Amino acid sequence: MDKKFIYTDEELIGRFQNGDEQAYIELVNRYRDRLMSFVYRFVNDEVVAEDIVQDTLVKLYTHKDYYRNIAKFSTWLYTIAGNLAKTELRKKKRRKVTNLSEMGRDDWEYDIPSDEDTAKTVHGQFVGEQIHKAIQSLPDHFREVIILRDIQELSYEEVSSIVEVPLGTVKSRINRARLQLQEMLKELR
Repeated sequence: MDKKFIYTDEELIGRFQNGDEQAYIELVNRYRDRLMSFVYRFVNDEVVAEDIVQDTLVKLYTHKDYYRNIAKFSTWLYTIAGNLAKTELRKKKRRKVTNLSEMGRDDWEYDIPSDEDTAKTVHGQFVGEQIHKAIQSLPDHFREVIILRDIQELSYEEVSSIVEVPLGTVKSRINRARLQLQEMLKELR
């Protein structure tokens, strides 16, 4: 592949569909971290998120010919990842949850800040954790759109395509999700 020319995502998938393996590698390099961020915020489990991202990238490889240049490539890829994440969440809800009383001493993690941490750093970490927890507590249909729009910074139109609901519904869900988050986080100010 010509290193001097930067291909669009759509050009890369086209090249990959025509047998250019380097194009696949470039797409993986472009999207792996973004997908990890998206999926992790959705499932709240790093190991599970890594598995879902890996499955997404395998599907990109094995289902490359399913992509049609009628939608943005990113929309198609995020849709795959989102669907895999939703499937995992449904499985997770059906699994038995371990009771805290059943956990052994080694199962508990203690995260004590070091002496070098400044009050500002500790407060910033605390606020970040609270925001993450608040997002995780949103209903799935609110969580998905808020992650795609406000964290992944996708357009409303892209979010609408990914979640397969009308644009007006997406805007309404994002607004309602933001209001819920604002209410949950108002004491952090």
